[in-house]
Amino acid sequence: MDNLEYKIEPKENFYFALKVIFGLAGYVLFYYIIKLLFSNDNFMSFVPLLVYIPIILLVLFFRMGLLIGYLKGNSIKVTDKQFSDLNKIVEEQCRTLGMQNVPDVYILQNGGLLNAFAARFMGSNYIVLYSDIVEEAYENNYDSLAFIIGHELGHVKRKHMIKSLIFFPSIIVPFLNGAYSRACEYTCDSIGFSLTPKGAQPGILLLAAGKKIWQKVNVDEFIKQEQTEIGFWSWFAEKVSTHPKLTKRLMRFDQLTPVIKKQAVVESVKVQEIKSDHSSYMPN
Repeated sequence: MDNLEYKIEPKENFYFALKVIFGLAGYVLFYYIIKLLFSNDNFMSFVPLLVYIPIILLVLFFRMGLLIGYLKGNSIKVTDKQFSDLNKIVEEQCRTLGMQNVPDVYILQNGGLLNAFAARFMGSNYIVLYSDIVEEAYENNYDSLAFIIGHELGHVKRKHMIKSLIFFPSIIVPFLNGAYSRACEYTCDSIGFSLTPKGAQPGILLLAAGKKIWQKVNVDEFIKQEQTEIGFWSWFAEKVSTHPKLTKRLMRFDQLTPVIKKQAVVESVKVQEIKSDHSSYMPN
């Protein structure tokens, strides 16, 4: 049972409803196109199209399979015997979110990039943490990692990957999938905040400025860029992106309800208790 209160971005449900409508319409359209082709005297001229579509889908399937295969052989799987402190955070957050199945979590070195993502393949969920985020956590920003983990677990909790896969024909609608993805990010930020409020702002600043200078960022001035750094290209860049602007994501934390903030403070105590276990990984 879900023991955590968090704010679901209203636009997530709205855009998902549109995805359902256009996704189902896409399936119906595809059915009638196939039916028309088989009843057409010039059917043979459309055979290449019917061959290419399954090939494209197969390529996408194998690309995801290769990614998961690469993770299993070239990244570090988090377990109770490998980065056990991180494993405790994942398990505790899963319990708080009412998730019975704990995703497999991997730490991946990716050339200094600061990122994390959730994925799903053949019925299993995966969370990948880039190693530089984990490294920064062990140095002086542990709560931000807990926030980022909670954010990624939010994607699994809300079944965002499954929903996008089932209604994938909705990609024919320009900008719809990007808008849905951005709304999902806001929801997952809320989940991460509710789990670890102290890590929310540092987590976003870490993504924005990097692990060397994030602490030097003037947060108020950064947020003001939302009003000062405007124009068509700034607007359009967000509309074609799967993620909202980091300035907007920071602003959203102040809009969360007091109820969520009060509960989040209680939940953060658990992270502090787990935090004391990570000293064994610190360099001498």
